Amino acid sequence: MILTRIFPGTAEVVDLDAAASRDRLLEFYRPPSLPWLRLNLITSVSGSAGGSDGTSETLSNPADRRLLGVIRELADVVIIGAESLRREGYVVPARSRLAVVTSSGDLTGHKISGDVHPSRLLVLCPASAVDRVRETLGAVTAEVVVVPDVGGRLQMTDVLETLRHAGHDSIVCEGGPRLAAQFVAAGLVDEACLSTSPTIGGSPLPLLAGGEIETRRLSLGQLLVDDRSGLYARWFVTPDETATS
Repeated sequence: MILTRIFPGTAEVVDLDAAASRDRLLEFYRPPSLPWLRLNLITSVSGSAGGSDGTSETLSNPADRRLLGVIRELADVVIIGAESLRREGYVVPARSRLAVVTSSGDLTGHKISGDVHPSRLLVLCPASAVDRVRETLGAVTAEVVVVPDVGGRLQMTDVLETLRHAGHDSIVCEGGPRLAAQFVAAGLVDEACLSTSPTIGGSPLPLLAGGEIETRRLSLGQLLVDDRSGLYARWFVTPDETATS
């Protein structure tokens, strides 16, 4: 499969079957500074975060999954919401830790293997949810980290501070839509890596969900296209600047 970087600079073709392709993609996606928080999301052209089966899997393709692996490799920790864990059937990434954010502690239906080392899996939750986390994890052992809450709900500033305190400078949030929206609304996101599947329709699941978000200006840092018309953009959040008409 072929990826072409069409921005910035002169077009560059990357053959994903070539041995050197992963190193080149790592260069494409390396964070420009640390600490750094990026979103990594996929959407249909019509704005749905889920495909025909309601998950992101049916929007994805081999090129998208290759970039997913590269972005994860550059992260200290991958963070997701409990809703995504239940819906998507996550496994722990090969090269980074997985952190699950939950206010309720309900991780029912997860598909994490019981042989995962506890240090690879973090669960961030309020003190009131610890017992529910351990109950619904079943045979899986994780590092359960208590985060301050407001009325039983976690605030993303506290979640991020907890991860930073643990030494995680490069963080990627893979959603779902509610968790990603909370990070954006809190003004904590440095970059959005957005894959656009060449499809229209899908499940009625918006890319960002859960309330109004202040409009912020973005700048395009990079744009790749694959040979099946998938698009892969790096959008940088412009610091302290709201969008104007």
